[in-house]
Amino acid sequence: MNAVRRYEAIMERLLSQKEVTVAELSDRLQVTGKTIREDLAKLEEKGLLLRVHGGAVLAQSEQLGILPAKEPFTKHNTEKAEIAELALHYIKDGDIIALDGGSTTFEIARKLDNRPLTVITNDVFIIGELARKPDIRLVVPGGSRVRNMLIGPEAAALVRTFNVRKAFLSSTGVHAEYGFSIYTSDFLAFKQALIESARERYIVADRHKFGTVALRTFAKLTEVDAILTDGGLDRGTAETFRRAGVRVEYEHEARE
Repeated sequence: MNAVRRYEAIMERLLSQKEVTVAELSDRLQVTGKTIREDLAKLEEKGLLLRVHGGAVLAQSEQLGILPAKEPFTKHNTEKAEIAELALHYIKDGDIIALDGGSTTFEIARKLDNRPLTVITNDVFIIGELARKPDIRLVVPGGSRVRNMLIGPEAAALVRTFNVRKAFLSSTGVHAEYGFSIYTSDFLAFKQALIESARERYIVADRHKFGTVALRTFAKLTEVDAILTDGGLDRGTAETFRRAGVRVEYEHEARE
């Protein structure tokens, strides 16, 4: 197993159980404890984890860029609700939209009225939410379940054949240099398929994601039309991203 795949496996383990030990990872990944300690040091340099005696823990509790298996993650609820309200301004009757997996996109689905729309999604929580709204045509590309998402090469290939008008995507990291990133490659192909097939692409991310980097970049700043965020984002940070080539929008701006 190469280093990148080990990094992904380590982060997957951390995301599921919040802490790991060197001994556990050495046994699971079939490499020496020295190799694991070197991997943990590199991931700590990236700000993804904190090394502790005998292992590591997540650097921040809100690092869950993908949702837990049982229910949507509820950190920063106020900000996510504000972003969802902003996203609703972009959705019109008759639209064909895509909702990527994530807690903010789930909030968009929750706030969507029962209205004539086509929604493409592989998030099981969003599917459950929209299934109760009969006027919304729900399209599920399918795949095998990994946490809250149904993924696989067939799903990504099918998405590329759709005429998606607007895609709303989540991102663990939002960085001026490294773009939009996630922890593992599991969801990479599906996100990239949405980026490629949609006419308009919006990243929905609260202010806590700005300046952070995860392991895998799925899109550059210039590959999306705008970042929709909450009004608590520092104005200087917003301007930095705007100079880098991407619109940054807040809820209060949409009302002006």
